[in-house]
Amino acid sequence: MAVAVVGALTVTTTGGSVPRRLAPSTRSSFVTTLSSSKLGFCPVRVRNYENEPARKKLLVIRAARTESKGVSIGFRAPNFQLPEPLTGKTWTLEDFESYPALLVMFICNHCPFVKHLKKDIAKLSNFYMKKGLAVVAISSNSVATHPQDGPQLMAEEAKLYNYPFPYLYDETQDVAKDFGAVCTPEFFLFKRDGRRPFELVYHGQFDDSRPSNTVPVTGRDLSLAIDSVLSGQPVPSIQKPSVGCSIKWHPRKSS
Repeated sequence: MAVAVVGALTVTTTGGSVPRRLAPSTRSSFVTTLSSSKLGFCPVRVRNYENEPARKKLLVIRAARTESKGVSIGFRAPNFQLPEPLTGKTWTLEDFESYPALLVMFICNHCPFVKHLKKDIAKLSNFYMKKGLAVVAISSNSVATHPQDGPQLMAEEAKLYNYPFPYLYDETQDVAKDFGAVCTPEFFLFKRDGRRPFELVYHGQFDDSRPSNTVPVTGRDLSLAIDSVLSGQPVPSIQKPSVGCSIKWHPRKSS
């Protein structure tokens, strides 16, 4: 049964170790496939550092953490017109209107939180694109402060990781502002009922894994939401925010 989103219901986010409230009958086909190693995932080994030199214990990734926030369920996907550095093609929201659902991801090249998930983002996207999901990634970081996130290196990144989705460059940062994006990675999952515009149904994390913890990457949270949308089931209303690097805004020009 298809579920239409009515009005703008604000998502309740939780932090820390508070569990998500998930429908017990919903199981992610991506996670199921992942657990059988058909996508090339391997079990994560947790190393015991107790007997290793103290200097190795200090090798912890440190990065400023920013949480996704401020966008309400029911929010309509903004129009955009952005270039894809790899192919030179310009993409718009209209290019995805024939799909029942659209995943928009704000990512970049340099952020440790994105690097931690890059291969798995590509695998999850490839898995669900075969099931009818449209996917697009956008980089909005300022090249004035982070030249490693520029279009030429974006094209190399897309080729290196074999991204199955277009990786677009938001030079003006207007698209990031229109979406209300604040961090990388940040995930916006939209669904479309009939001729209605794309409406937001999920704005949360990939999963609980972080560069600084030993939680294995599974894509569980995002994949459960995608499975719900593609099967016509309600998406869980409690969604943990995505955590990542802040979007690097252009420096203010001095007057």
